[in-house]
Amino acid sequence: MTKATKLLTVLPPPQRQRLMALGREIAFPEDTRIFEAGGTADRFWVIRSGAVSLDQQVTAVQRVTVAGLGAGDLLGWSWLFPPYRWDFGAEAFSPVRAYEFDAAAVRALCQEDPQLGMTLMQSVAEILAHRLETTRGKLMEHYALHRRGTR
Repeated sequence: MTKATKLLTVLPPPQRQRLMALGREIAFPEDTRIFEAGGTADRFWVIRSGAVSLDQQVTAVQRVTVAGLGAGDLLGWSWLFPPYRWDFGAEAFSPVRAYEFDAAAVRALCQEDPQLGMTLMQSVAEILAHRLETTRGKLMEHYALHRRGTR
């Protein structure tokens, strides 16, 4: 399994400073729905404290938690890929403090600074690989439990 990557720690200090200049501090109370799958992905966050659960809708009434995120984790990657729609939903599992970034401004910064853009894309790709492995495992667990329960 791939290891979890913390976005802000992998960026060299000058690139991190340029990115952080675009961030603003934000807070989400516990149980806040941060975004829904299919919604417009026009921002992303780096969690400072607290816990967020990522979920996937598996039936009309049931969501499966596929990942838990905490301090240092990237929340949201759909802002990088057209059509800029969230692939999962996210909810604050506890009070959350985070840095929020406007996606269009970060994409513009990446075009202006290709080295930062490449580093950011590689980092997000590593995060995606790790999350997809985790999600696959969670969905397989859910499926196995569901099949066992229907016998």
